[in-house]
Amino acid sequence: MKAADFFDFPDSLPFAGHFAPSAPPWVWVEAIRAALIDLKPAVPEDRPPGVHISGPVYIDPTARLPHVCTIVGPAFIGPETEIRPGAYIRGQVIVGRGCVLGNACEFKNALLLDGVKVPHFSYVGDSVLGNESHLGAGVICSNVRLDECPITLYLPSGAVDTGLRKLGLMLGDRSEVGCNAVLQPGTLIGRRSLVYPLTPFSGFLGHDQVAGARSDIRRLPRRG
Repeated sequence: MKAADFFDFPDSLPFAGHFAPSAPPWVWVEAIRAALIDLKPAVPEDRPPGVHISGPVYIDPTARLPHVCTIVGPAFIGPETEIRPGAYIRGQVIVGRGCVLGNACEFKNALLLDGVKVPHFSYVGDSVLGNESHLGAGVICSNVRLDECPITLYLPSGAVDTGLRKLGLMLGDRSEVGCNAVLQPGTLIGRRSLVYPLTPFSGFLGHDQVAGARSDIRRLPRRG
């Protein structure tokens, strides 16, 4: 299983040498730190006073900044990306072209390729989100098991022990996750696949597939 099966690394990001297409997709999560070691900081001088920046941070001049957010380096924010109010970018984050980092969302050790939309109230940690992928409001990319044991991936070829205590979601290009879904640690979702809203999903979902859990809704006459 190769990262190239899930993602096309975009030309907008200057880090291609750190993200080998032949590597397993979860290795890309580990590569984020090394990719940012030699980051050359540059931030707009006219940024709003409520944009709090610490550590090495690069923000493309065409990125749109809100009145209030926090960006902790190392972080790279690519061209034409929009950061919305209350976003918290807390280190080791790479963002491509034309992304949305939404209001009250938190990002940590994450790679967002071109056109990723995370508009509202989500957590994205130790994850890779593919080109043109989308998370609905309130989606959580869980990255730590409750027992804090190393994360095992459950793939069609069998179980893979990653040895990692933290590993979140690997979401293929042009895939979508519905509102308030929870992706369990070590989830892999193929290209152009969908996860229904309110779904607790774990494991592996192939390309062009749909996963969802629906609860029965009872409709009763009101009494009194």
